[in-house]
Amino acid sequence: MPTTDAAPTLIGSVQRALRLVDIVANSARPVPVKALAALTGLTHGTTYNLVRTLIHEGYLANEPDGLVLGASFPVFRAAPDAGGVLLARVRSALREVTEAVGETAYLSRYHDGEVHLIDIVDAVRTPRIDLSVALESSAHATALGKQILADLTCSERLDYLSRHRLEELTPRTISDRGALLAELERSPGFALDREEYAIGNTCVAVPVIAPNIVASLAISLPSDRAHVGRGLVTKLKQTATRLSLQLGADALTGGAPDLQTAI
Repeated sequence: MPTTDAAPTLIGSVQRALRLVDIVANSARPVPVKALAALTGLTHGTTYNLVRTLIHEGYLANEPDGLVLGASFPVFRAAPDAGGVLLARVRSALREVTEAVGETAYLSRYHDGEVHLIDIVDAVRTPRIDLSVALESSAHATALGKQILADLTCSERLDYLSRHRLEELTPRTISDRGALLAELERSPGFALDREEYAIGNTCVAVPVIAPNIVASLAISLPSDRAHVGRGLVTKLKQTATRLSLQLGADALTGGAPDLQTAI
């Protein structure tokens, strides 16, 4: 008698839950629950119940602007073009900084010859700076951008400056190319923006360096209470170093997607 394989028994709720995780893992931004329901065609009630379970088990985590991958996501592995893995890495680092120093945290990255803002985590007492001028056009006036420019090779730095005007955003902006290059060459391992981007705001940034990634992590704080001391810089560097190591390990294992512009 010929034998036939029985059809496998599939658990629909497991399939639906995995689909939700897959969507979040491949998104470069946090995904609201309502968006998950719309993308999958599930009812809001079913989606909320599945999400609640996935959060409880650590596969997803809830952020103010949506869902990101949780700490239990297997080895943080995803498809090479996925954005969710890096988003979870970055969001965790920024959250750590915000909770440690009580200030809004930012991460930027140099990619294809430009400086891009990747993600922001807001602090309760100091909301984010009004980014009316995009980082792509204001790297010279921001701690985020200046730290990245300091970490580039000389040829990359000169190429960038040859393609970008140093707009004077405030009276404190360094708009002279020679003066900016001199400051970058004297970099003490962190970068400062003292009201160069926006009057009333000071920012400090530290490097995040991993294979194929030149990035910077920063916080912003009101200039009237800005004290950028060794302790603050050390806290930022500790988080930046952990993020650099995580990104480096991901690159070695092939688990990390490209760090994409997310804002």
